[in-house]
Amino acid sequence: MVTIGGLSHKTGCHIETIRYYEKIGLLPQPSRSEGGHRLYGADQVKRLIFIRRSRELGFSLDEIRTLLKLVDGKRYTCQKVKRITEKHLEDVGRKISDLKRLQKTLRNISSQCDGGLVPECPIIDALFEEKQQ
Repeated sequence: MVTIGGLSHKTGCHIETIRYYEKIGLLPQPSRSEGGHRLYGADQVKRLIFIRRSRELGFSLDEIRTLLKLVDGKRYTCQKVKRITEKHLEDVGRKISDLKRLQKTLRNISSQCDGGLVPECPIIDALFEEKQQ
């Protein structure tokens, strides 16, 4: 058994994040020592590593909750997990496309500015313009 500080050290998760995950139900409430300190076992360490790794891959908290419900209920199949992952992959693809459009727009407005010392700036002017449809 480890304290919340030990769990934080083992998993690389901040203590506040661990408390938040407990509050929203992703991590079960831990047992307590006689002094009231949270105590975590190997299962909680493993679960928190799963959550942290899922977050690193960009899964939302709802997607992680869904995956954990499948695991907790021992009702998961590779097919179900793959379906969730492929939907997430589609979302990532959309975000990449959006970021590429954003990059192109920023390059375009930045290229219009020579970086001079005058107060007129094409970047500021572009930001004040209404979005072109």
